[in-house]
Amino acid sequence: MIILMADDDEDDRLLAADALRHARIVNPLLCVADGEELMDYLHLRGQYASPVVAPRPGIILLDLNMPRKDGREALKEIKSDAALRSIPVVVFTTSETSEDIERVYAMGANSYISKPVTFEGLVRTLKALGDFWFQAARLPGVNP
Repeated sequence: MIILMADDDEDDRLLAADALRHARIVNPLLCVADGEELMDYLHLRGQYASPVVAPRPGIILLDLNMPRKDGREALKEIKSDAALRSIPVVVFTTSETSEDIERVYAMGANSYISKPVTFEGLVRTLKALGDFWFQAARLPGVNP
């Protein structure tokens, strides 16, 4: 199952990849830098026109604060699209405001995680995320 991470911070993307390795999560991590690129990926447009380049993700890790199209706008588009809404979206962001948390859950987010401040915390968080989404949860379109 592909993990698609939408985050404009290259360091955060690299740290997440490293933390997934440390957590022994072998699922491929693909990354996009903003909401526009995320939607191009999901709709197989532009540089992502081929499903070989842009395979359907099993889960999306979505930062809220990105340029061009932020995570809130992208989440709204994903959850309003019948072809995409079944993809679990985990908001993975630095924001801890109750307004953001309530808003994204109301928009259909499947989970909300505040990014840990330490690498060890990131490894623990991504390990728990993997344990839940890749081991315990049953997802549409994924064979048991």
